[in-house]
Amino acid sequence: MKPRFKYTVHATDGAARLGTIEMKRGEIRTPAFMPVGTAGTVKAMLPENVRSTGADILLGNTYHLMLRPTAERVHKLGGLHKFMNWDRPILTDSGGFQVMSLTELRKMSEEGVEFRSHLDGSKIMLTPERSMEIQRLLGSDIVMSFDECTPFPATEDVAKESMELSMRWAKRSREGFDSGEEHAARSALFGIVQGSVYEELRYESIDKLADIGFDGYAVGGLAVGEGQEMMFKVLDFTMPRMMKDTPRYLMGVGKPDDIVGAVERGIDMFDCVMPTRSGRTGQGFTWRGAINLKNARHKDDDRPIEEACACPACTQYSRAYVHHLIKSGEILGSMLLTWHNLQFYQDLMANLRDAIGEGRLTQYANSFRETYRMGDIDPL
Repeated sequence: MKPRFKYTVHATDGAARLGTIEMKRGEIRTPAFMPVGTAGTVKAMLPENVRSTGADILLGNTYHLMLRPTAERVHKLGGLHKFMNWDRPILTDSGGFQVMSLTELRKMSEEGVEFRSHLDGSKIMLTPERSMEIQRLLGSDIVMSFDECTPFPATEDVAKESMELSMRWAKRSREGFDSGEEHAARSALFGIVQGSVYEELRYESIDKLADIGFDGYAVGGLAVGEGQEMMFKVLDFTMPRMMKDTPRYLMGVGKPDDIVGAVERGIDMFDCVMPTRSGRTGQGFTWRGAINLKNARHKDDDRPIEEACACPACTQYSRAYVHHLIKSGEILGSMLLTWHNLQFYQDLMANLRDAIGEGRLTQYANSFRETYRMGDIDPL
């Protein structure tokens, strides 16, 4: 029988780890990038096409699915996996990010967060217990504890108050998760380290979460405007204190060079809307950096977006054609460019896994950064 949750480290290279998460719905190769399926879909993609890029796991959004179509309806229809036709693991966030991002629509208290729905203005109370219930109804494989994502910048006093509230909510999340015995028997619960950019607050958060006990641990409250240099600084003092025998997830990251730097520092899991959102706005990722397919420089370019890419956008179409689709507002443009971007991200993760396994991560990471900064090759 497949285990509920098992994490194995196969190799290390510096702080980086090559590993596997085994779950009932399949294995997750780490370091892993999770495409974001906010509302039960990875925008502009069919599930089987997402899988073909190499994705082992998707991310779903508790807040948005709670509002529409509602967790109760998804549960009635067989759960999120059946509903969206994805039979592999799904991680659901807790709604905590919306606690920060929907400031004008929320009222926060010790009990939880009262939202006004951005859809119809109705009042909704989201608590740690309700977040666990929603994620149970969705059938999530990896459940995130309910937290407040501390905004940036924040004073140390504000960050401390926010972190301590998140730790109290983490304890209630653990209790709420465990009360759903059937779901807890096949799913995993991750705690979220908070503390903004303050070293001692991050350490205190780690210690409190360790006392509660989780299957994995995420680093939250980064990629919220602090910049790459500060993000890496926080990871530099946070990661050595993180648990060694569990997966470590950096939430909401990110740009390709952010991912490479975070893997070097020991992060195992990532998610970000960037590859899909960029695909809908004309930005494509290449090994020589991001390019804007709206730009007129591509209108006569018969080369693929990326020569070495196996996605349909690159094997079957030219930059000129993708440029035409995007300039014309054709849906196919978003579909092809999103597919390419997801393929690029999964290829990057595969390269990182290979480099760790072969003990050459530093060489690979330095080569990647040097090439990525070069910029696009001029049209012929």
